[in-house]
Amino acid sequence: MPVSHLLLALAVVAVWGTNFVVIRWGLDGLPPFLFATLRFALSALPWLLFVPRPATSWRSMAAVGVLLGPGQFGLLFFAIDGRISPGLASLVVQVQVFFTIGLSLWLMHERVRGFQVAGLLLAIAGLGLIAANLDATVTMAGLGLIIGAAFFWACANLMVKTLGEVNMLHFMVWSSVFAVPPLLLISLLVEGPALIAQSLRAADGVVWASVLWQAIGNTLFGYGAWNWLLARHPAATVTPMALLVPVFGLSASAFSLGEAMPGWKLGACALVLGGLAVIVFWPRWRRGR
Repeated sequence: MPVSHLLLALAVVAVWGTNFVVIRWGLDGLPPFLFATLRFALSALPWLLFVPRPATSWRSMAAVGVLLGPGQFGLLFFAIDGRISPGLASLVVQVQVFFTIGLSLWLMHERVRGFQVAGLLLAIAGLGLIAANLDATVTMAGLGLIIGAAFFWACANLMVKTLGEVNMLHFMVWSSVFAVPPLLLISLLVEGPALIAQSLRAADGVVWASVLWQAIGNTLFGYGAWNWLLARHPAATVTPMALLVPVFGLSASAFSLGEAMPGWKLGACALVLGGLAVIVFWPRWRRGR
């Protein structure tokens, strides 16, 4: 991979990792489901007017929109709103890798490999360490919500894998439309029209910048650049870079929000990332022997 492409990949994972802090800033002014509604609304408009519809079914776009909207990001924002710290959220949500592998094995009837079991056990140990240290930075509800968000992300991954050759930037713009109605309905039912109106009136520049960053930086730039790299390099070269997302997330949360990094948190990070690394790198190491 040329240095310029490597730097682009690092920029993407830096955006995705530090985005958890940006979510926290946005939640200081907006309730979580309204925040998620605005995120997907601005991921779709005005870009929908300029981006052609991807060559896939309406059903696929609707499914991914719902899985990523109320499924992944609705739960993610709700959890970060006082139930888990942004840094830990950036780490725990990476268990989507294991859900993706597990669902693939189940649906496609593939054989479970020993290295996959080993990686999963390491990650489970990391999650167990987090669960054993519940405090103000992480609650059991927050941990459960993030694991739920990871599951819906994995379901969306499997749906995307069935699409074939599709422009993923165009797909993200169009699928975002389908995330808006259910998120808006949840916001109306859970947060209420009064809180929605009050939050929109009181939102300052930092809050709106957080919303725009979700739509433009995290979605359009992040997914657009990532899929541009995947189109030019083997997936095995590009995808391991995503292991750096929680590194950026934890670092940004510690630096910007003062999130403490005690030994148990660093140990949990090492276990989860170690499990992910085993899953990603073990087959490549075996092939290279």
